[in-house]
Amino acid sequence: MKKITQIAFAFAFVLLLVSCKNTKQKIQEHVSNYNTSSSIKGGNVVSTSAKAFLNDSKIEIRIETNLEGTAANKQAYQDTFPGLLKEMIKNDQISPELIEEGVKFDVYFLSYNNIILAQQLVDKEELAVLEGKASTATGKETAKL
Repeated sequence: MKKITQIAFAFAFVLLLVSCKNTKQKIQEHVSNYNTSSSIKGGNVVSTSAKAFLNDSKIEIRIETNLEGTAANKQAYQDTFPGLLKEMIKNDQISPELIEEGVKFDVYFLSYNNIILAQQLVDKEELAVLEGKASTATGKETAKL
């Protein structure tokens, strides 16, 4: 009976080691899942895609629209962009788990001719701001895009 317990424990330990993923593997998996299943709701969104930068521990998310790159569109989408980011966090399109491991999400909202309408780098500090958990003691203010 003792031998069976030892074998079962050894088998469980091997399974645990095999199932552990490092951060780079998690980044690749997240990008793959994002590109195959994610969609952003909105009348002007044409497509969205993610790209991994493994050496920088960064994921770039591009949200492409059919909008023009005008000053009015830039202002409008910079004001609404934090709400979109919150929704992406809620839907796990921006992964809080990966951010806690040091991964940064660089999110771009682009016009039809690739002019940046809004952009935000979401790291640990920005995640805290978006989730409303930022410490007021730090004195950090969130800049509007």
